[in-house]
Amino acid sequence: MLLSDGTGLSRFAKAFAGIAILGVVAGCQVRPLYSTPAGTEGKLASVAISKADDRVEQRVRNELIFLFSGGGGETQSALYHLELNVAVRKVGVLLDVRDDIPRAGRIVVSADYNLVQTDSGETLASGKRSTVALVDYPVQEFAKLRAVRDAEDRAARELAELIRADVASALGRR
Repeated sequence: MLLSDGTGLSRFAKAFAGIAILGVVAGCQVRPLYSTPAGTEGKLASVAISKADDRVEQRVRNELIFLFSGGGGETQSALYHLELNVAVRKVGVLLDVRDDIPRAGRIVVSADYNLVQTDSGETLASGKRSTVALVDYPVQEFAKLRAVRDAEDRAARELAELIRADVASALGRR
């Protein structure tokens, strides 16, 4: 009797569970998080980026050009166009109570982007990303200006990496 001692049901349940797990795993794709699919590097290298209006937007643009081309510079034959609008906000967080002067703050760099295929005008990806960099405001004025600039540069670099990941994801699906 196969079912009288319970071993037959147990084997059937194990076999069914094994087949179900294989079915679920067969639909999965395992790929490193920050990798790009095959052929995406060439697509990224053919993305032209809009001209910048200020220093921080230029910094984001330069980082994106470097990340898209792998250090090869701007593309001469663009298949895609990335429209980029960057905004910077300085937010004082910690005020000195005696002097009412900010001693620490946040630099928030945000960007709206729109990736368009140049020949058809079809929008492939669009979105808004932002990054935050913390900054300490020293007493000396030049040191304060330099600290703010360094924080803007750090935030611009992080923002470019986020946008690159979004664009690579959009181009990898095509």
